[in-house]
Amino acid sequence: MTDRARYEALVLPHLDAAYNLARWLTRNDHDAEDVLQEAMLRAYRHFETLRGEARPWLLAIVRNACWTWLRANRPAELPASQDEPESEAPGPEALAAREFDRRALNEAIAALPLAFREAIVLRELEDLPYKEIARIAGIPIGTVMSRIARARRLLAQALQPAAVTRLRVHK
Repeated sequence: MTDRARYEALVLPHLDAAYNLARWLTRNDHDAEDVLQEAMLRAYRHFETLRGEARPWLLAIVRNACWTWLRANRPAELPASQDEPESEAPGPEALAAREFDRRALNEAIAALPLAFREAIVLRELEDLPYKEIARIAGIPIGTVMSRIARARRLLAQALQPAAVTRLRVHK
């Protein structure tokens, strides 16, 4: 098997997880695509360094590419040390805000139409790859990707401050 074939067989199945990480770190689809492209090039160039499982190896490369990109393009978003998020224990206000955010997110997920709720739960909460979700739901992988994208948009809309207030009032 050639190096390229090995790369495709071992690394490409984790492309969704890699994009997901890039998207969460950059908080922007276009930026995530740019970072992912750079990360995949790095992964290909350094494929011979892969030891063990491909998924954690690739996600480490994506993470490093994201941090590099953030340092160059959005340095204000990085913690003061610019290497890792701060590890201080959150205070009571932060814990209360997190609990409120969790409740609002749970309510927003519960309010999604069934097909979207199913897709987002399988992907984000169960951490299943798109291919497995497609097999479970008996639908094409493109439909899975579309449902997850639409569910994410609906969640983003529902979690806007005014929408969160409406969710609480209508309960």
